[in-house]
Amino acid sequence: MSYLLPTLTSKKEIDKAIKETEDVVLVLRFGRNTDSSCLQLDDILSKTAEDLVNMAAIYLVDVDKVPVYKQYFDISLIPSTIFFFNGQHIKVDWGSPDHTKFVGSFKHKQDFIDVVEVIYRGAMKGKVIITSPLDPQNIPKYHLIYKDI
Repeated sequence: MSYLLPTLTSKKEIDKAIKETEDVVLVLRFGRNTDSSCLQLDDILSKTAEDLVNMAAIYLVDVDKVPVYKQYFDISLIPSTIFFFNGQHIKVDWGSPDHTKFVGSFKHKQDFIDVVEVIYRGAMKGKVIITSPLDPQNIPKYHLIYKDI
């Protein structure tokens, strides 16, 4: 399903998307097109892209092609989904220690739609951190592993 969504392949393209996407939620899926969990998430993203056309712009990013963002956002688990609004990184309280990204795949199409709607409404009000609308059972659990401590 990754061929149905636009792909950003360089830091320059990602920077341009972040700066030029206005008044909609920018969704960046960091992962690999060959990973099964990324393909599962891509399927959900592609099915919702048309429904969310007025609220979100969805792009795929291969983590191996942009190591600077992989390091900047500490993407050690894939897929990782990051949200922006008018150039501002929007954080979401998922009930985990990391509010900067969603790690894993959404369980249902409606889960992703709910997240984008809540981010859109909150960002329009000027919020930079949003509380997740998802049931905690539908959020993948993982442990942060800190390197070089």
